[in-house]
Amino acid sequence: MSFVPVYILILFFTIVIDYFAGIYIGQSQGRRRKWLLAASLVANIGVLAIFKYYNFVNENITIVMSNWGIKNPVPYLAILLPIGLSFHTFQAMSYTVEVYRGNYKPERNFGIYALYVMFYPQLVAGPIERPQNILHQFYEKHDFDYQRIADGLKLMAWGLFKKIAIADRLADIVNVAYDEPHKYHGLNFVIATIFFAFQIFCDFSGYTDIALGAAKVMGFKLVKNFNRPYHSKSISEFWSRWHISLSTWFRDYLYITLGGNRVSASRWYFNLFVVFLISGLWHGANWTYIIWGVLNGFYLIFAIISQKLRDRVARASGITRFPKLYSWIQFPTTFVLICISWVFFRAHTIADAIHILKSMFTDTCADVMSIIHTHHLQSLAPPVNKMIPAILVIAILETVHLLQKRRSILEYVNSKPKYIRWGIYYAFILLLLTFGTASHKQFIYFQF
Repeated sequence: MSFVPVYILILFFTIVIDYFAGIYIGQSQGRRRKWLLAASLVANIGVLAIFKYYNFVNENITIVMSNWGIKNPVPYLAILLPIGLSFHTFQAMSYTVEVYRGNYKPERNFGIYALYVMFYPQLVAGPIERPQNILHQFYEKHDFDYQRIADGLKLMAWGLFKKIAIADRLADIVNVAYDEPHKYHGLNFVIATIFFAFQIFCDFSGYTDIALGAAKVMGFKLVKNFNRPYHSKSISEFWSRWHISLSTWFRDYLYITLGGNRVSASRWYFNLFVVFLISGLWHGANWTYIIWGVLNGFYLIFAIISQKLRDRVARASGITRFPKLYSWIQFPTTFVLICISWVFFRAHTIADAIHILKSMFTDTCADVMSIIHTHHLQSLAPPVNKMIPAILVIAILETVHLLQKRRSILEYVNSKPKYIRWGIYYAFILLLLTFGTASHKQFIYFQF
């Protein structure tokens, strides 16, 4: 509403449609239930298609028609993409699907259902909730609880640190290389891409931590959305740790509906491909996002096809006798593959992404050798005074992640005596003031 006040009617439209669809689905039998579900899904997907994909599709049609010398008579729409549209659309659809499947009874309180769709902490960037987890909490009394509120505020503070001290700091380095890619090459892109991997994680998971913390302060529990994804040993494990609420949404409502893995091998691969293709399209109306999704789908399919061969090679080499060493090979391999896919996610165009990847693979060794021989870092785009703080904040992040392998950081801090806890709080505030930026950068996932 801050940008276009009339856009509140989009939410009102989908809320009214899904509220009544849920009630009538609960009262209906047979094919009528399917038609009611279909009407709800069409309304939600239709809104998403118009605001997010109409101009993208029309632009590509125009390009194809122009190649045949034909002018496209369909006009473009002068519309903005409402913030968080994809998130609350998917959350609304999960409600009607769960009611249709009989997993949840229709919500008859219009205000409570509207709150389910518009619950402010996670409205614009998730996590994408299910009715089973959140709706009943709106009926419960949430008394004042000092420990719960303190824990919520700590979680919000940690999310703030991830956003302004890590993500926004790394953005200044990433943007230099990715916004003008033809000015840089090789090692610059390697550094920028690794930093972007941490930037997007801290930007998105930072918002999630703030959302979970804000909800916790008020007495609500939202689902976990991230679980140290860069500590994954495989692509499939990565997607079980990254944006968990979206991954499980696609699994439960699309992948399983298509047949999941209970089909022939070729159909199984097709199902995975479709899920990741749509996942890429969900992130944005741009071919770079589509390729990003397809590439991750290819990773997963190739991993399944090559599993037996890779296991045989691992056993033959004897590496399986050293589990820790084997893990330390799997971790960086998975991280490198994810970083390669992030290039398409971050690049403005496919041509830019190809240029960046080509330069990373062909020029990086020469850049490293040049630095070794000359002992100068002038060839690097990010100056040393920006690189060192960036590396330090990433080191802080990974230290916290290592502590979280056994228990959450909140449990770790709360278990300490008061004087140590307050020492940690003051040290954290000092870190926030030292490394935090005041650049007012918007959260990346707001655009989705």
